Amino acid sequence: MLEKKFDASKLWNQIVHYYIDKKGVTKEDANKIAQNVISKELQRHICQDTRCKHLSSDHIRNHDTCIIVNCPCTKFVKNV
Repeated sequence: MLEKKFDASKLWNQIVHYYIDKKGVTKEDANKIAQNVISKELQRHICQDTRCKHLSSDHIRNHDTCIIVNCPCTKFVKNV
């Protein structure tokens, strides 16, 4: 089972529009908030094996295996 790809630009747009439209913050502040959220989410979607660091969408979840050729990662560690 492959995990969906992490789409940072889609999430960025949703966050910016939410804060501008619903919260009434400036565009610059909304972009700063989006940048913080995206960086945290990106860390959640990266393999925690120090030898790998590929996105979790590049792993087969039920086998805990990286699908990148020649990657030393043997175990996918989920960051909860």
